[in-house]
Amino acid sequence: MLVAPLVLAMQLQAIAHDTTAPRALLVDARLMPVWALPPAQDTQPKKRRRAIQYSDAYYTRLQIHRVGSWLELPVFGAEYWLGQKLINDAPVAGWVKPTHTTVAAVLGGLFVVNTVTGVVNLYESRSSTDDRALVWTHSALMLAADAGFLVTAAVAEDAGHSISGQDHHRNVALTSISIATVGTLIMWVKRGL
Repeated sequence: MLVAPLVLAMQLQAIAHDTTAPRALLVDARLMPVWALPPAQDTQPKKRRRAIQYSDAYYTRLQIHRVGSWLELPVFGAEYWLGQKLINDAPVAGWVKPTHTTVAAVLGGLFVVNTVTGVVNLYESRSSTDDRALVWTHSALMLAADAGFLVTAAVAEDAGHSISGQDHHRNVALTSISIATVGTLIMWVKRGL
């Protein structure tokens, strides 16, 4: 162990007295003390972000999806108002029930379009790392709302037969509306309209 520092000291002394020797010192790394060695290079390459290019269809679907999200809340409001008219009005006007059914169909179509555009774009952006938790949370909430709206449609027939059927239909609808609203708002707040 003593040999390495002595060899290094002797080489330094020889270079110091030799005026013709170059000032760069080439020393075997095995002879150098650990603290004098250059820092080790990382053996793991650092992961760099890669540029992701989306298709033109991706941006078209994204615009359709955004328009659908903007329409969603007014359609929710209209459907809730019509449902409350069906429940609360003693003599229900003849136009209320068909309008409620029509708006429900519009809502269903809106969710089909937004689900298809959202899922296809989610697949196309699968290699993106930007806001993954947000995107997956939004996707899970909206798929849960889709399932809730299917259940709402399935129990709609019971709403016409009893008060408990009306309450069940309304509660399932409001739960689905709430889940969808939260899913929509987290995207609006994080990414902007």
